[in-house]
Amino acid sequence: MRGHKKFLALSHVMMIFCCIVALVPFWILIVASFTQESAIAKNGYSLWPSSFSLDAYRYLLAKIDWFGRGYLITIVVTVVGVVLSVLITTMLGYMLSKRDFPFVKALDFYIVFTMLFNGGLVATYINYSKVFHIKNTIWAYIIPGILCNAFYVMLAKNYFRNNIPEELMEAARIDGASEYKIFFRVSFPLAKPIIATIALMVGVMYWNDWQNGMYYIDDQRLYGIQNILNAINSNAKYLTQMGGNIQSIPAETARMAAAVVGILPILAVYPFFQEYFAKGITIGAVKG
Repeated sequence: MRGHKKFLALSHVMMIFCCIVALVPFWILIVASFTQESAIAKNGYSLWPSSFSLDAYRYLLAKIDWFGRGYLITIVVTVVGVVLSVLITTMLGYMLSKRDFPFVKALDFYIVFTMLFNGGLVATYINYSKVFHIKNTIWAYIIPGILCNAFYVMLAKNYFRNNIPEELMEAARIDGASEYKIFFRVSFPLAKPIIATIALMVGVMYWNDWQNGMYYIDDQRLYGIQNILNAINSNAKYLTQMGGNIQSIPAETARMAAAVVGILPILAVYPFFQEYFAKGITIGAVKG
């Protein structure tokens, strides 16, 4: 019993330490965004603003049309991507959860195979740009991630197989319900934990995605918020494209402020999914 208490105490200390290590970079990011540009250049980053300033946020507010368009694009992409990805992933997982479904083992192997191998960047780029013609369209953000992730399919499959009673679905079939009605009226409402888990992970993926924009988007008017942040971080002079000169722009603090604005939605949404997240991962990861 005493050894168990010592283990719990040590675990709590380690967890607190890990939380601090994870939170400190966010704190420094926020502090830097509220620090005067000259103070950052002179003193570097600190845990408290040496010279408080709102210049970075004033600059972002002055460029609200630029950042606002990027925000709107990212919000639309995230919402549409999450809805379609969750539907495709859960429907595929539901199908694979049926042991009597034709060719289920072959399909299962095919899904798992994609976790280990892919065609590579060149083949992927040619496929999406030359076959699907998504380059310089908003679909360039959505389509590459919409075909779901094999890991999420496995989570959904195991959840449907282990936690939705077959007797419940059999009763629906006896009442004349089709397989689509059973899925949407019976299985889907009972799968809230795994749906919320997949939606959160897919949403974070879409919100933080900048690679697809870098590969397939040349038109800066179609830049999402992450591509704007990436352009700012890669080249501070990118800020001058919206007007002004580099000397009058709080380049370093504007980067920090833009990053803060970029992560706020995820931080705001996560608490609403936290209730289901651990449960969905734990139950969905159990092999059926």
